Amino acid sequence: MLGKLLQSVREYKKDTWLTPVLLLGEVAMEVAIPFFMAELIDLGITGGNMNAVYKYGLILVLFALVSLLFGALAGKHSAIAMAGFGKNLRFDLFNHVQKLSYSNMDKFSTSGIVTRLTTDITHVQNAFLMIIRIAFRSPVMMIFATIMTFQISPTIALWFLGVIPVLAVGMLLIMKYSFPIFEQAFGGYDDLNKAVQENVRGIRVVKSYVRENHEISKFQMVSNRIFTLMTKAERLISYELPLMQIVLYGVMLLISWIGAKLVVGGSMTTGELTSVFAYSMQILMSLMTLGLVIIMVAIARASAGRIHDLLKEQPDITNPDNPVTDLPSGDVEFRNVSFRYSAKAEKYALSGINLTIKSGQTIGIIGGAGSAKSTLVQLIPRLYDASQGEVLVGGRNVKEYDLQVLRSKVAMVLQKNVLFEGSIKENLRWGNEGATEEELIEACKAAQAHDFISSFPDGYDTRLAQGGTNVSGGQKQRICIARALLKKPNIIILDDSTSAVDTRTDALIRKVLKEGIPDTTKIIIAQRIASVQDADQIIILDDGEMADAGTHEELLVRSAIYQEAYESQTKGGEADVEQHQFQ
Repeated sequence: MLGKLLQSVREYKKDTWLTPVLLLGEVAMEVAIPFFMAELIDLGITGGNMNAVYKYGLILVLFALVSLLFGALAGKHSAIAMAGFGKNLRFDLFNHVQKLSYSNMDKFSTSGIVTRLTTDITHVQNAFLMIIRIAFRSPVMMIFATIMTFQISPTIALWFLGVIPVLAVGMLLIMKYSFPIFEQAFGGYDDLNKAVQENVRGIRVVKSYVRENHEISKFQMVSNRIFTLMTKAERLISYELPLMQIVLYGVMLLISWIGAKLVVGGSMTTGELTSVFAYSMQILMSLMTLGLVIIMVAIARASAGRIHDLLKEQPDITNPDNPVTDLPSGDVEFRNVSFRYSAKAEKYALSGINLTIKSGQTIGIIGGAGSAKSTLVQLIPRLYDASQGEVLVGGRNVKEYDLQVLRSKVAMVLQKNVLFEGSIKENLRWGNEGATEEELIEACKAAQAHDFISSFPDGYDTRLAQGGTNVSGGQKQRICIARALLKKPNIIILDDSTSAVDTRTDALIRKVLKEGIPDTTKIIIAQRIASVQDADQIIILDDGEMADAGTHEELLVRSAIYQEAYESQTKGGEADVEQHQFQ
């Protein structure tokens, strides 16, 4: 797991390795200072030698300045390494998410991915900084200071070393019991983000149903759970400081008692006792900071595991070894296709689909809720792969094509229309980055969007809010259709993409599609039979199976399902068509 994450260090390896090297210099200077301090006391102050005072005083100042320089440089390079590592890890994770298929993404919640990209990476980033700085500095300081203590007084050093395991065991126990609680708490952040996302996205519904108090209660419940877990974990960690203080003061008393005896006995000087106190403080402070690092690493370990879970998720839809880069036509064929969302699923969402669509044909697909209409068309651009059978486009299995080529030739207007924050023009150019003004207008006229866009004060430069919330549902659908047309695809799929427009506009869009792009295969999923009745062939899906297929006239004669749906949608007249949708 650690190796996978550390791959994100990349160009910041130099800064990462320079940090401990510089810290080594800083530690060497700091450890030398108590030694020269002892010399200053014994030879200068106690011995009354002012030359020794000036000499060792100057050495102390010089060593302190060099230590400061090493520390400042280590701080600079560690900050660069930390920020760079965090930037790369965030990019690698986001880039990896872009490669995942629909089925991969189904395993993770949106809020979970957001938490991994934000909170979790921040925890790992901070732990990385602590590791390259403190986790290296503290052990080196302890080793150097212990060696110096042994040189001065092996007796004190041995007593001192006997106390350290007590502190180490205490910190390990704190880490052992706090880590699982932190892991649960960080999982709660997913639920917190989910609650916020749902509320913000559905704020109009929340307000229209006066459910603000319910949403506040729901948010508070999740927040309180995190609070309870974090409090429990932090309560355990809070024992570290008292433990450190007990050990610290105990060691000071021990050194004072033993040191006083040695000084009185003449086997230790006052300067040496002073330096032993300094070294003991260096060792204990190193232990304390090392304990903090261990706790921070324990916290980050939970976050690192969550990030690793996402990074190790391998895309199940990838390019073949020698991909085909030319898609000659819009022919589509389903050969005995079955599909289920996971290998563990007992039931197939689609079963035994056999369907041939010639380039330029218009195909309508209707069916009740849950009949897998959207799933069927998502197999064409390989948003999902068929579990059994073959899907062919242009006479070849879709798995033979380069993914980018295949998806560039298949335009999908999804059931859930998505617009991004930016101008209308910028959103349209998602379909074709190099589209001219004339091409934008032409596509929008075909999608019946030009008139309402032109009515805005800023026209095509009108800014859209995130998700396109400042335009109506019908306007969003028409902008999305125009965006798809700008791709100039071989196949265009409209997944219930005119449900929010009136029947007249719907008819105009279908007319333009038929006359304006006659060579493009058009697949229209709809609830309204009026939206597909002019299609060359209409497919009826029922519970993932093809119940029937034929023209509007043929289905009216032989399909009871189609007859019932048609009658329910037409008996109320034109005004009621939208209310009687296919069930």
